[in-house]
Amino acid sequence: MTTQIRNFADADVSRIVDLLNETYRNSYEFVPFNADSLRSRVREGKLKILVSIEKDEILGSAAYHDGYWGEEIEWLVVPECPNKKLVEDTLLREAEKYVTKGAVFTVVDDGSPQIAEWAERGYRLEGGLYHLTVRINGLKPLPKVPEGILLRSLRPQEERALVEAVNAGFDWERLKVGAIQEWKDECPPFDEEWVHVAEHDNKIVSVVASKPDVQYNKFFGGNRGYLGPATTLQEYRGKNLASALTVRAMNLLFEKGMASAALHTTEQNTASIALLRKLGFEVGHHWRFMRKNLQPEK
Repeated sequence: MTTQIRNFADADVSRIVDLLNETYRNSYEFVPFNADSLRSRVREGKLKILVSIEKDEILGSAAYHDGYWGEEIEWLVVPECPNKKLVEDTLLREAEKYVTKGAVFTVVDDGSPQIAEWAERGYRLEGGLYHLTVRINGLKPLPKVPEGILLRSLRPQEERALVEAVNAGFDWERLKVGAIQEWKDECPPFDEEWVHVAEHDNKIVSVVASKPDVQYNKFFGGNRGYLGPATTLQEYRGKNLASALTVRAMNLLFEKGMASAALHTTEQNTASIALLRKLGFEVGHHWRFMRKNLQPEK
């Protein structure tokens, strides 16, 4: 078999969309790709797509993405064929060449047989991600917070202070200036009212953003909200601020006519998971991270 690995071209869109939808159609809350959504991901600039070609036929595809969680193999899709493993391994080796920071990861469903397949490629389990959901049946009283803490919505022209607080809470660049306008464009009727902050001494010290869960609502016909990003400055943790802001956000979603809320959090964030369970959140899905160190051993 003579195969060629090359970069994605716009003429490949239709075949790549079909491959992705065929591979992931039974995945948890899967929203099908289309030509516009795939082109949009490519235009963002951080998604690198490779295709495997034989006799002008696309045999499979791999994608590399440098995002919030690090450098990722976002997909490796090859339909059943006699040389499937060879095509997968060749695509993966080429995709791994994009990695610049020494390590790369991929995401698989907890309990999936793909865990063993990725382990054979040198990837090891390292943490995971939960999708948590909660029903919203009415307004709830806000948990008490210390005196001097003001709970409110973000004010217009306060985005820079929000970005600084979120990035300090995460200890990495989670947000950039311009995020508010992006959320307004992507999640109508979102505006600053949907961003909940705790203020102390004229400083934002805790944040929970809420938004309509646009993709879910559009594809599944739901009326669900989404919470995130959410964080609290280190010195203000343990003061009920995250609980109070989460309840405030749930109340706003209820007032906006939404019946549930969802969010993502890492399985390592045990304090946040415990807090959310007390507020009624349950695990909707669990993904596992599998990571590979590409740096040569010394």
